[in-house]
Amino acid sequence: MTDSVDRRLVLRRLGQAGLVLGASGTLGALGLLSPGRFRQQAKARALPDHRVAPDPRFPPLAVARGSDPALLVRAAIERLGGMQRFVRTGDRVLLKPNMAWDRTPEQGANTHPAVVAEVIRLCRAAGARRVIVADNPVHDAQRASQRSGIRQAVAEVGGEIVLPEQCGFTRAALRGSVLDAWEVMSIFFAADKLINLPVVKSHSLSLLTCGLKNHMGLLGGTRARLHQEIHASLADLAAAFRPTLTVVDATRVMLRGGPTGGRLDDVVARNTVAAGTDPVACDAWAARQLDLDPREVPHIVQAEGKGLGSLAAGMGLIEEIHAGA
Repeated sequence: MTDSVDRRLVLRRLGQAGLVLGASGTLGALGLLSPGRFRQQAKARALPDHRVAPDPRFPPLAVARGSDPALLVRAAIERLGGMQRFVRTGDRVLLKPNMAWDRTPEQGANTHPAVVAEVIRLCRAAGARRVIVADNPVHDAQRASQRSGIRQAVAEVGGEIVLPEQCGFTRAALRGSVLDAWEVMSIFFAADKLINLPVVKSHSLSLLTCGLKNHMGLLGGTRARLHQEIHASLADLAAAFRPTLTVVDATRVMLRGGPTGGRLDDVVARNTVAAGTDPVACDAWAARQLDLDPREVPHIVQAEGKGLGSLAAGMGLIEEIHAGA
């Protein structure tokens, strides 16, 4: 009788274990379990390359100065051949501003809403079917998009804002020296073109934040892990994300207290926008706006070492366009 009870108990336990394992497999297939749990790993998707072909008629970087952010955006992009060089009729364009912080435009923590709005206008004029603005904010996403002024600016010119809660994440192959695979906002994979719209700021860990670091806002997961090897991680992101165009907002530059900021005393008006097809040159130029030597910023040097652009192109004598007053 005891043997019979023991056999029934063993069979019951085996059945329960089978149900648990079967359920975990089903949940893993549905993406409801975190990667790695129960050894379930979603297949990492390759990242598309959004670059356009180089054109020797145009410089890798153009800089415009003046008081009107929209005019600056227009002038800098026109010097590169105009938005029609980058966006074709029917394209779905993803804009990646810095929209990470619950801060006002005057505080300089996020990309200026007028810069975002003008890029949307130019994309629409070039024939874009959809212009999507996306970021994974550090602060509350709804508050950050609203208080930054970006949500209203996007709505006024016919763009769309997509936040992580609306699109979720897809596991992507980054194939970097530090970052192998990571979760990326799923809307990224629906885009034909990628325009990076960083703001120039100081950063307590990486020295500065501009285009190369702005890609971090497309990631999900525990992004604080990247801080353990920040410069190598940023160089890996630069190799993984290949934007069509980078438009650097230096209308207000946060000299201290970055990346969060908050003190108006830490922000200075530079009234400048740079646009480029060379992301390394864009970051090198941005470093100079913070009085940094880009040769002493490890992730810029490492990105150049990966063949992603020219540091010297952002340090040399750059022709400046004066747009408006």
